[in-house]
Parts: sequence; structure tokens; C-alpha cells
Amino acid sequence: MRIAFAEDDAQLRTSVARGLREAGHEVTVAETGPEALRLVRAGGHDVLLLDLLLPGMGGLEVCRTVRREGHGIPILMLTALDAVEDRIAGLEAGGDDYLTKPFAFGELVARLRALTRRHRGPGAALLVAGALALDPERREARVGEQPLALTAREFDILAHLVRQAGRVVSRGDLMTAVWEEAPGSYSNIIDVYAARIRRKLEGIPGAPVLTTVRGAGFRLDAG
Repeated sequence: MRIAFAEDDAQLRTSVARGLREAGHEVTVAETGPEALRLVRAGGHDVLLLDLLLPGMGGLEVCRTVRREGHGIPILMLTALDAVEDRIAGLEAGGDDYLTKPFAFGELVARLRALTRRHRGPGAALLVAGALALDPERREARVGEQPLALTAREFDILAHLVRQAGRVVSRGDLMTAVWEEAPGSYSNIIDVYAARIRRKLEGIPGAPVLTTVRGAGFRLDAG
């Protein structure tokens, strides 16, 4: 993996970067928010490992700017803040996953690998629901002729819903399919992603409709 790593804590930055390099990955480090943004703009990285409390420009603003500029790089956020509200804020800003400090190095590597593996995606046929078409190999989404900008995690969630179009998919099923783990205490984060995806689909002619089925999960119906 080619990893852009933004962290202002020198000791943590040095130890994590060393561990990742020893594991065979390429790591480019940044100490501030503006530096992190420059790394993303320069391209050439598979994933951004982003601390939320950065000087110059906070991680949330870096995340928002990256997504506003149309960069699809997967973003794994690091935060010492463990409140659900803080996690939701990071995901709302455009992050794909988060890891709370302190963390086990093995879990960090596993999260990074999962994000990059899904972002690259194996060769596969188009996934279609109404006028929506997802290309798993190129990680591109369109509704008719209109491109649909999705983060890595949004793409994975929408792809799973398209595969189950017309059926109710529980939050637990989505957690297991997309996060590759059993539903945990933060499975309500799925609702944040669903709301983001719904906003992006609304108002586009022919787009499928994403409905929240109270107490059951979500259903994607072809438009």
C-alpha cells in the first residue's frame, strides 16, 4: 500500500510510520492539515490515514475539502475522541472508516487493507438498479449519463444494496458485508451513510429510491 499519513504527534507518527514501512508499505507523512491536503492533491496514494486534530486545518476540514474536490481516495480517520457524535461528524465529513486511539497496530493494518482492497475491487460485471449503474472494477457510479460521486464506503454500501435491490437489508447484514465484521456498538453509523447516499440520489431522474424500513433496515427500489 502507498499510504499518506497525517498526524501531528511526532512520537505516534514516527512509530506508526516505521511499523507500516517494516510491514512493506510506502508511507508519506504530513504534520499539518494543509500538508495532508497537498499529499492527496499530488496523487499516487492508495489511502489517507488522517488524524482529526491537526494544526493549520483540522482533519474534518481536510476530509470535506478532499471530497468537495472530487478525490475518491479512501480515508481512515484516527481520533482520540470516542463519542458517537465525533465518529458521526467524521463520517459526515466524508471519511470511510475510523479508529479510536489507542489502537492495536494489527487492527490498523487490517482496516487499511480492507479499505484499499474494496477500493480497487476485483473485476466484476456492472451492478444496475434502474438508471443507476455501478462499475466495481473502476469504482465508478452513474445515474444515466450523470456521474455520481461516492466515497469508498458509500460505494460499497450502495453496491451491496443494489445486489439486494427490492429486498430489506438489515443494518447487521450491511455491517457484516461492508465492514467484514459482526455488527458492533457503532452499527448505527450505517444510518449516517444511508442518509448521505439518499441525498446524493434524490432529485436525479431515474435514480433508485433508498428507503429506511423502520426497525428492519433499508430497501433500494429501482426508480
